[in-house]
Amino acid sequence: QLQLVESGGGLVQPGGSLRLSCAASGFTLDYYAIGWFRQAPGKEREGIFCIDSSGGSTNYADSVKGRFAMSRDNAKNTVYLQMNSLKPEDTAVYYCAAGGPLCTLAQLDYWGQGTQVTVSS
Repeated sequence: QLQLVESGGGLVQPGGSLRLSCAASGFTLDYYAIGWFRQAPGKEREGIFCIDSSGGSTNYADSVKGRFAMSRDNAKNTVYLQMNSLKPEDTAVYYCAAGGPLCTLAQLDYWGQGTQVTVSS
């Protein structure tokens, strides 16, 4: 059974950092496109980063440039989202998704359950 499980969310003060993890089971991530998305209350889902099956990366959100970074550990079949200098507007449920070979919503078939990130003082 293909499964993605996110972890690492929580409450953090503005300016703080969090690292989210997305562990895959039932399939090998390095053969798939894998990305991070988020959805804030009352807003549409927003793409953050995605790496396609050939290793090409897409940065969707200008609002996180220079603050967020995505990485992948193939040995652990896990991807990470390092989030620094967090702002209240980063508050959202963060999801990882996999599929591919390309980073398009139509091809990202597998989604995790999401992890809540709340940035507040």
